[in-house]
Amino acid sequence: MIKMITYFKRNQGLFIALGFSIIFFLYITFILAPVNSCFKLDTGLKSLGLSFSYSMEMVQEFFGLRTQDQLICYREFLQIWDAIFALVYTLMYVSWIAYFFNNKRLLWLIPMGAMLADWVENYLELRMLESYLKSGSVAESIVSLGSGINSFKLILSSITYLIIFIGIIMKIKTALTKPKMN
Repeated sequence: MIKMITYFKRNQGLFIALGFSIIFFLYITFILAPVNSCFKLDTGLKSLGLSFSYSMEMVQEFFGLRTQDQLICYREFLQIWDAIFALVYTLMYVSWIAYFFNNKRLLWLIPMGAMLADWVENYLELRMLESYLKSGSVAESIVSLGSGINSFKLILSSITYLIIFIGIIMKIKTALTKPKMN
């Protein structure tokens, strides 16, 4: 029993990262996928936040192809479910970075920055949506700002993936070069 407790304590960071990864995949499977099905279409852009950037035409087309009910569903998705998703993926990424890089907290700023950018982008998309629902149009300036924030979020996310990939390589290298104990 003592050996098992020692093993779990020694590998606590790994178990936390695995736990948040499980939560991430469960959230996508059982919450995010069902919730966002109410505004998805078979063709066209699935979500503005998933494209690297978007133009005024893309935003108008995205909103224009959807019914009033689908747009209201998209609003709820942005306000609640996508905001929670940003928190979930940030906890997962931070826990993996903490595991791979021995709690170098400065690296946590990158996925946390992506989360904040995601929240700002959601706010801007909500403003675009409200404008569209009221007048049938969206201001070019807010579309440009939202697109820029979206690109920044995806750049930070890519850097996060790179950091985690480097961490994986470092762990593998350490495991392969560690002297064998008899």
